[in-house]
Amino acid sequence: MNASHWYEADSRFIAGHYQPATLIDLALSRDIDSHRLLRGTGLFYDDIVTGQTRLSPQQCFALIANARRLLEADDSSFLFGQRLLPGHYGPASHALQQAQNLDQALHTLIRHRALLSPLLTPRLLLDDNYAYVYWLDSCGAGEQLRFVMEASMTALKAMSQWLSGERLPWECSFSYPEPRYVEQYWVHLGENTRFDSQLDMMRLPREYLTRAWPNASAIAQQVAYQQAQAQLHSLGFSASLLDRLYLYLRAHAQQAPGLEQTAQHFCMSQATLKRKLNKHGTHFQAQQDQARKHMALYLYQIKGLSNEAVAEYLNISDPANFRRALKRWTGYTPNLIRQFLTL
Repeated sequence: MNASHWYEADSRFIAGHYQPATLIDLALSRDIDSHRLLRGTGLFYDDIVTGQTRLSPQQCFALIANARRLLEADDSSFLFGQRLLPGHYGPASHALQQAQNLDQALHTLIRHRALLSPLLTPRLLLDDNYAYVYWLDSCGAGEQLRFVMEASMTALKAMSQWLSGERLPWECSFSYPEPRYVEQYWVHLGENTRFDSQLDMMRLPREYLTRAWPNASAIAQQVAYQQAQAQLHSLGFSASLLDRLYLYLRAHAQQAPGLEQTAQHFCMSQATLKRKLNKHGTHFQAQQDQARKHMALYLYQIKGLSNEAVAEYLNISDPANFRRALKRWTGYTPNLIRQFLTL
């Protein structure tokens, strides 16, 4: 592996006339001065409209921070999200717009997330009854994570409702406490929204995945998808460093590889990996814990395994150690986490 296989927080690849322009337009529509909006981002409005400017995730976060401060409105993230998808992002957006059903749309979004959702990574899981979409921080969003999370879930809900022609029964869960402006969640995401959850996640009955969407074109979708693949190839990557690290650690959750082994896998020194993670506002143990937590939740929720089977899978032989580990990852003991997940 080498650096060309992922993007990082300071990689300048996000087209200024894609997601950033959507937020800029929203701010301008509320009479925010463009110079104040772009202050500290290293950007100028005239550069954005040329269609040539590329931003890093860090610059996007600076733009979001400015917009939040200047707009001072609780609905900003939700209104931003309503404008995000399918978007005007070239072939990837066309492929989304021509999706024949939700399943195809989700796979298009996930495959082309570097183009369609560069700041958050959507992931899809299925059980017998539900489809789950959970979201992970791709680039170290820090204080802007909640804004991006609100916008991303709103974007997927709004897009699927528009393209399906019906109101889909999405249920949204957030890992943080209920905010003071909870009514905005009810308006834009529905009254079944939950907080203090284990994952930032959306779910709906699995049957909605394969319901045919009106106005879709199979040929147009296939051509657009191929063109979007070429667009990804020209970028040189399809995922972020944190994405790649998460997939590696989750795939090896049984072995729990240490920093040295992980750094070797990514063809870098331990010091370099630590420095890169610090740049993203995180550290190795936090990423390791997240991957093992998610594997434990998957084994409980999707596979329906017992406490003993989950502990055995994760190679934690001592019951006391397993209780401590799960409590550290989730805030709950094994028996309580099982009760929590069945609510």
